[in-house]
Amino acid sequence: METQKQKRICLWSGPRNISTALMYSFAQRSDTVVYDEPLYAHYLSNSLRKKYHPGNEEIIQSMENDGSKVLRMMLGSHPKQVAFFKQMTHHLINLDYSFLSEVTNVILTRDPQDMLPSYSKQVADPIMADVGYALHHKLVIHFKEKQIPYVVLDSRSVLEDPEAKLTKLCDVLEIPFEHSMLKWHAGPRPEDGVWAKYWYTSVHKSTGFQAYKPKSGAFPEKLKPLLQECKPLYEALLKEAL
Repeated sequence: METQKQKRICLWSGPRNISTALMYSFAQRSDTVVYDEPLYAHYLSNSLRKKYHPGNEEIIQSMENDGSKVLRMMLGSHPKQVAFFKQMTHHLINLDYSFLSEVTNVILTRDPQDMLPSYSKQVADPIMADVGYALHHKLVIHFKEKQIPYVVLDSRSVLEDPEAKLTKLCDVLEIPFEHSMLKWHAGPRPEDGVWAKYWYTSVHKSTGFQAYKPKSGAFPEKLKPLLQECKPLYEALLKEAL
């Protein structure tokens, strides 16, 4: 397959979003191969925050640690016409952003009011560098300065009407929508990273996008300062969302 004719989609998400569900959705397409967070080991190898990530040593041993080699893989040839890379924005640590002009970029965001309590169950004391909002803002600035097209997708809008929102997303990505994207079999997928056992419990029980439900209960007091940092960044992204 000729490399230059392939479409490479990078989904830039923060944690505890619907990024895994979207990866499963795109994996149902007849023309798409998916990759689960290929830069995760690179990130852990270059970050002091690695000790807060469950299974960090297993992840480092299971994947390519050299981010530059991962980028070459991403920009290389793939077995299907579309290559979908589920990515975490904070995994871009110590990397040259120039490759971003050679891929199709989608920023996936989520209301921090919903996201932060979920994330803190795995990482007890998150900081801004963990949760993606400031890095999403940095990416938007880069895209605008370099005139690189990008799409912003809000997770709530997908959960409220998956078919309509995915159809719209596919139109923007210039690929045909396939109804198969709305359903998948419960359980793990072969593309899952070794970290799936820590993070993917809910999505492994699913067979499609779950209906949106706002978080119940009081917002954790200790997370309120971080929430106030995240909110204006999220609201700015929301104004650009598909």
